Amino acid sequence: MRHDDIWRAIDTLAAERGLSPSALARQAGLDATSFNPSKRRTADGKLRWPSTESIAKILDATGAKLEHFSALVNGARAIPEARAKGRSRLPLIGMAQAGAEGFFDDGGYPAGAGWDEVELPTVADVHAYALSISGESMLPVYRPGDTIIVSPAAPVRQGDRVVVRTQDEAVMAKLLLRRTAGQIELGSLNPDYPDLRFSARAVLWMHRIVWASQ
Repeated sequence: MRHDDIWRAIDTLAAERGLSPSALARQAGLDATSFNPSKRRTADGKLRWPSTESIAKILDATGAKLEHFSALVNGARAIPEARAKGRSRLPLIGMAQAGAEGFFDDGGYPAGAGWDEVELPTVADVHAYALSISGESMLPVYRPGDTIIVSPAAPVRQGDRVVVRTQDEAVMAKLLLRRTAGQIELGSLNPDYPDLRFSARAVLWMHRIVWASQ
């Protein structure tokens, strides 16, 4: 089992029930910050794993079976198919605005006022949101003004197109080139823009892009 897969499974379990990781922790009788992204690594970048007691408590609180949680760890469908028909109106904000305070909570989920709404293809993740692309670093695939759907619950693998938020409040759409315990490397589809490297602790969250307008 990989560290990122365990935490993704916890995020997915929360999303399946319409909860943020913080709300899932509270429902399980844990401290509300227990599952925050900032708690997933120590100050010096070492991996911090959830305890078996914490996992047992969230399974008990949600009624989920261990087999289902294990399937999520192994990359099973993020949200059961039965949830897939529910939603077509998504919160929308411009990429340039997204780095400002107040638009995302600690888990990287849409929060607060200032979001618009847009009618887009239905996605299963109840925390999915839409961003309007600005800048040219993802040309020719994403053009300024294109809309992308981002799913916090979707598994993220090397080679995926992702939206990332860093500690300095930058929000960007990039290609995940490489991720290790200590470093994350991101690429731009436009060759005129350089690849970027961050320490793992400098990246607050990373969500997969699952759809884009054409």
